[in-house]
Formats: sequence, C-alpha cells, structure tokens
Amino acid sequence: MTNFETEASAREENNAALIAALDEAGRSEVDSSWELDVQNDAEHGRWIAALGDDAIGELSYRFVGGRVVLLTTWVDPAYRKHRVATELVSRVLDEIRESGKKITIICPVVGEFIDRNPQYTDLIDKVHPGVGAYPKHESTEGGDDGLAAIERDLA
Repeated sequence: MTNFETEASAREENNAALIAALDEAGRSEVDSSWELDVQNDAEHGRWIAALGDDAIGELSYRFVGGRVVLLTTWVDPAYRKHRVATELVSRVLDEIRESGKKITIICPVVGEFIDRNPQYTDLIDKVHPGVGAYPKHESTEGGDDGLAAIERDLA
C-alpha cells in the first residue's frame, strides 16, 4: 500500500472506532472521576480535549467562507470507551452555536453525532453541508469519488 492508502485506512479505522463509541452508555449512566477540558487552539485550527496537561483528543477545523469546516476527530485509543468524542463534539458544537456560525461537516464522526443528536442539525450550512453531513449508512454508487465533493464543499 502507498502512504496515502495506509493513512486513509488508518483514518477509516479511527472513524469507525469513534462512531462505535458514540453508541456507548448515555451520559447519565457513566461514572467519571475526571474532568475533561476542551480548549480551542485557534493557532493550529483544532479543539483539544485534555485531561490535565494531556491531550487525549482533538477535532480539527478551518474557516472557509464564514463557515466552520469540521475536518477530523481523533481520540487516544485508551479513552475511546469513555465518551471523549461525544463530549468533545457536543462542546465544540455548543461553542459554534454561541458564535452564530454555521458548519460544513467533512468528519463522519461529527455527522454521526449530529444524526444521533438532531438538536444540532440547525448548525449545518444548507448550501455547503459537507460530505460528512447526513450519514446514509450505505455506500454510494456511481456518484462523486468523495474528493470532488470535499473540494466543492470547501469552495
């Protein structure tokens, strides 16, 4: 495999693991002894989920045409069953809501989160929703190769 294929495969595995973790127990059913801090690292275009000084997850983004384009979500494998992705995405979306901006979703984890939490659907930019928005839970046949759709949504 080429480096690109290896990276794409790793990204798909990461997304699948995080999406599966979204199905874990509800917030009220989880006993957590730690406090997750979510910080916007605007210089590097990412929100960071941290426990103390340790970054355990991040959601990368960039601004395009007045929208916040949500690119990728990553969570340290040791924390994937502890609702880190759920907490990170919900807090990021709450912050975006307060700013009054709309979002374009490239990251499938964010799309799945919003699919399961429809109170955030109004944040999705109607003109440029992104390839990660509105998950269909099935493969697309004969359509875009994905890259063209991403480039169109980032235009």
